[in-house]
Amino acid sequence: MKHVSLLPVCLILSVLSCNTITDHNLLERALASQDERIKRVMDSISQYEVQIRYTQIDRITDSVVFTNFDFQVNDSTYFYPASTVKFAAAVAALEKLNQLDSLDRNTRFYVEGDSVNTTFSRTIQEIFAVSDNAANNRLVEFLGQDELNARMQERGVSPIRISHRLSTTHTDDITTKPLVVYTNDSTTVTSTPLVSKEHQTLFLENIEKGIGLYADDVLHHLPFDFGLKNYFPIKAQHGLLTRIIFPDAFPINERFDLSLEQHQFLLDAMHTLPKDTGYDQKEYYDSYGKFLLYGDSTEPMPDHMEIYNKVGYAYGTLTDCAYIKDTKNEVEFMVVATILVNKNRIFNDDTYEYDSIGIPFLAQLGRELYALERERN
Repeated sequence: MKHVSLLPVCLILSVLSCNTITDHNLLERALASQDERIKRVMDSISQYEVQIRYTQIDRITDSVVFTNFDFQVNDSTYFYPASTVKFAAAVAALEKLNQLDSLDRNTRFYVEGDSVNTTFSRTIQEIFAVSDNAANNRLVEFLGQDELNARMQERGVSPIRISHRLSTTHTDDITTKPLVVYTNDSTTVTSTPLVSKEHQTLFLENIEKGIGLYADDVLHHLPFDFGLKNYFPIKAQHGLLTRIIFPDAFPINERFDLSLEQHQFLLDAMHTLPKDTGYDQKEYYDSYGKFLLYGDSTEPMPDHMEIYNKVGYAYGTLTDCAYIKDTKNEVEFMVVATILVNKNRIFNDDTYEYDSIGIPFLAQLGRELYALERERN
């Protein structure tokens, strides 16, 4: 896999003041845009913690060639992955189901103590259509943190550390709740709880962020320590996305053990719009979970544009991990990008510039790259 690396300082200088932008490096050209949605971020780049990996895709006879261009990508520089971890949970759950004789993705189940009766298929659809937190947590109960992480690492998706559930009580409990599984319409069996190892503190750059945080409605004047939070950097997200979209580009031991039917189901879930999964179109518009290209618009997306992705947003951090495909114009590329928008540097105050800066930046970044891809041979 060909990889092109850019020194962040050199890229910033070329974007802002130099005439050294190379024609083939479309990421440089996109970030040099004078569009205000891009420029205001690039002019104050240090406060936004931007990381981007853009991948050109070239098809040569029967081969697929990837060329990666990075901006400030660094596994050692922490950002909070938010809901992007649900992508890993969905893939790991499907792989586990494929290796069990007693369950499949249409098996009905519920988590002990939870009133929601569902299937694994519906759970995964909810994760990608509307980024449902409860759906993700059900898969964590099914897998356990250790198994989830191990399944990613065994396939080469690394580094990664999923340590907690999302937006619930006892988020970091290392013991899973039992699943009550229907073997037929009236008979159930209960799974045995899984116990993972105690979580270790991460020691990474920018693991402590900001100057204050709210806890129990009290402002504490100290940085927010993310040391026990989930960790899913750009490299790992890109690795997972590439393995799912282009499994044949990897050796057998680095491909996830999914059936052809499971793989197609996963791809469908990743790009199907909320309205096509039964959600109200006014509340869950087409781009509800598509930040790149369309995130700043509530208008319907064109039918020929397919975006296979998973977004995340929390604590002022916005991330999109996406494979973008224009079936009409034969354009395809991948982008994994993250940005922090927290001007006052206070966490948990719900004062983040998602709509004014973050999403417009990601949407315009996608548009700039798409326009350049349209011109590329």
